[in-house]
Amino acid sequence: MQKLKIRGGRRLVGEIRASGAKNAALPILCASLLTAQDLRLTNVPDLADVRTMLKLLEGMGVKVVREGDAVVLNAGALTSTVAPYEFVKTMRASILTLCPLVARFGSARVSLPGGCAIGARPVDQHIKGLRALGATVEIDHGYVDATAGRLKGARIFTDMVTVTGTENLMMAAVLAEGKTIIENAAREPEVVDLAECLSRMGARITGAGSPTIEIEGVESLHGAEHAIVADRIEVGSYLCAAAVTQGDVIVTGCVPHDLEAVTMKLREMGAEVVTGEDWMRLRMTGRPKAVKIRTVPHPGFPTDMQAQFMAIAAVADGVSEITETIFENRFMHVPELERMGAHIRINGNTAVVSGVEELEGASVMATDLRASASLVIAALAAQGESTVDRLYHLDRGYERMEEKLRALGADVERIRS
Repeated sequence: MQKLKIRGGRRLVGEIRASGAKNAALPILCASLLTAQDLRLTNVPDLADVRTMLKLLEGMGVKVVREGDAVVLNAGALTSTVAPYEFVKTMRASILTLCPLVARFGSARVSLPGGCAIGARPVDQHIKGLRALGATVEIDHGYVDATAGRLKGARIFTDMVTVTGTENLMMAAVLAEGKTIIENAAREPEVVDLAECLSRMGARITGAGSPTIEIEGVESLHGAEHAIVADRIEVGSYLCAAAVTQGDVIVTGCVPHDLEAVTMKLREMGAEVVTGEDWMRLRMTGRPKAVKIRTVPHPGFPTDMQAQFMAIAAVADGVSEITETIFENRFMHVPELERMGAHIRINGNTAVVSGVEELEGASVMATDLRASASLVIAALAAQGESTVDRLYHLDRGYERMEEKLRALGADVERIRS
């Protein structure tokens, strides 16, 4: 078991570069199933989830060649349309193989997904949309079994805003006969990035990034080259680390527009944030101020940044209120922050955080991906030594975090217990 050992109290200063977005890379890797030609991707992050997805695709017969941050995939000679439980149990994004397989090959058998235990994330909207496109879908012993001839375009209204649901149905619709309209679509930048990649492959998509996406199906897609968008959650996490340590950090290779809701809250907390075309700089010169936050779908404040802001609120001047509206179990990091001296009271789906002047180092345990980042951020601000256990959560979404933090002056090392 690996841990991070962090000796806190150091001000972060310097410059780092953003990695590609996990949540954009995973659906785009699955998009390789939609063509028999090469799909070449760059800026692909080296993360546990990405490696798992590549193993899953290779198990289906996709040829995968990785060189640095580039990956070339070819699904011209697929041998299986099954995504087995052994892969899907650790990564719910594996459900994103469902629609491309049905769209191109006419059948798929995909295990129901696992992933972080942050709350219910059902796949009913994926199934509802696929059925609307003409597929027969059944649940059989923990697997989704889907079959179809060529899918038919349809108007789909999702009952809730779902990012992976929107992405899956987009990949089904690009090869369907006729027009598909997806209403109540997710607007996240990762959805837009998938649409841009599919368009490079020959898809006809308009409206990505808005609540209504229109897709005119085509007979087939071709190969293409695409660069994965920067990870806005990773960028936001490093900005939070700079804020909590009263540091001065520049992050390059990012898309500032994608972080406007996060930037606004950081400024409310007293940070100076300056942005350029592809860089952001945060400087904090005093103790952070308390803030009110409510998570909502994009372009609102992202649920994936809630835990990181709670770490800042733990040492802010005043009382912060953080309301989580997306996932019901996303306060599991609270007991661990309390081990470091944070004062947090949970009232339903709202956390009331009374800031303390400083946190104390402690041994803590990550419960999910973003919770692990919040504990690292808190440890950077704490006095004394902390250890963060269960790093496999962190490694699912943050590429070489300890190296990037050391580049900013943090005293952090990866150890084996």
